[in-house]
Amino acid sequence: MTIRTGIAGWVFEPWRGVFYPAGLVQKKELAFASSQLGSIEINATFRANQKPESFGRWAGETPDDFVFAIKGPQLVTHIKRLRSCEIELANFFASGPLALGTRLGPFIWQLPPNLSYDPAVLNAFLDLLPRTLDEYQALAGKADSRLKSPPFLAADGVGPIRHAIEIRHKSFDNDAVRDALAAHNVALVIADTIEQPARTLTADFAYCRLQGPARADAAGYTPADIVAWAGQLRQWDQAGHDVFAYFVHEDKVHAPANAIALRQALGLDLPGD
Repeated sequence: MTIRTGIAGWVFEPWRGVFYPAGLVQKKELAFASSQLGSIEINATFRANQKPESFGRWAGETPDDFVFAIKGPQLVTHIKRLRSCEIELANFFASGPLALGTRLGPFIWQLPPNLSYDPAVLNAFLDLLPRTLDEYQALAGKADSRLKSPPFLAADGVGPIRHAIEIRHKSFDNDAVRDALAAHNVALVIADTIEQPARTLTADFAYCRLQGPARADAAGYTPADIVAWAGQLRQWDQAGHDVFAYFVHEDKVHAPANAIALRQALGLDLPGD
């Protein structure tokens, strides 16, 4: 199994001169970040569909064993709120993620905090998510005229099609939700917050968006926290789960350092080594 540690996005001004070396030009930031981390979430896809050329360029700027997670579009999660979104999903999947090839990792679907649990809506959405390459290409083939380029369906080197979902409304905290995710092999995002401290796995991989730690007195992750998380990730790895662990949001300025420290605590090689 494989453990990857990383961050959300790679363009963040406060990282310049802290994570990124002083004077590094912006167009080389992805290459630098991917030389230090095992994975990065692509955030641009949340705001709008990207082009195949962009995905291909990002792939070309990263090491061979690097992977991206891709954030699902707000049009599906926040505007359509998971309802009647088949064509929106088709347009997203057809927009070019497959151009990442071997660097295509999981898709991450972040739900809005005010979206409450509706069993019919959640189950219909999960039924739409492709879990195989054939299902992916079939859905992407339904893209309509709102897609600005021909559907990108080539899949050279593409591995498993995986999905994780970040649920932020307390009404989703029940066994029916966890059972539905498990039935579709969709990972419940582990947030490590006071509100969402659970570390329940619902898929054959673990997906962490670490935003804590989950204690009231915490100002950020300490070295002891990093060691403890390394132990947790090793347990999941030894149990046969691939692991993706991203440091995001609340302590973003320190996210790269935390991801690197976690990689080092795990004894993982740098990408390309």
